[in-house]
Amino acid sequence: MYKPVWMIALLALGLTMIGCGGGGSSSANVNGNWTATLMSSGGQPVYSFTTTLTETGGSGLNITNFTFTSTGSCFVSGQTTETGSFSLSGDFSGSVQGTFGMTVTGAQNVLTLQGGIGANNTLTGNWSVTGSSCSGAGTFIFTRM
Repeated sequence: MYKPVWMIALLALGLTMIGCGGGGSSSANVNGNWTATLMSSGGQPVYSFTTTLTETGGSGLNITNFTFTSTGSCFVSGQTTETGSFSLSGDFSGSVQGTFGMTVTGAQNVLTLQGGIGANNTLTGNWSVTGSSCSGAGTFIFTRM
């Protein structure tokens, strides 16, 4: 008599779990190799770099293999310190949202990026540079390599 009730409950739980895991995790996973393009407010490329991002638990983000691929005098590859954060939130319908933050500190300048998860497995947002020798602002896009 109770078997059908348990079977229905178990089936409903299984279907719920399939619905929860179906779409959000792979597109919201920040772990991996990325290339970033930072554009001016006029849409012209200003900075570009490649890096490896790894979530460290909570909202921590480990940034390694950071290399500027554009030339410029504001930052020198190998002479910067990078820190970051990444957090996710979502619901059982597979709607995932996240925030992304990164700071690149050079000898005289600081690059700050703030954004979130964009479409098609990207990170997007706004950036700004402040310091004694450079300044600027615009938008960025990170694309998984």
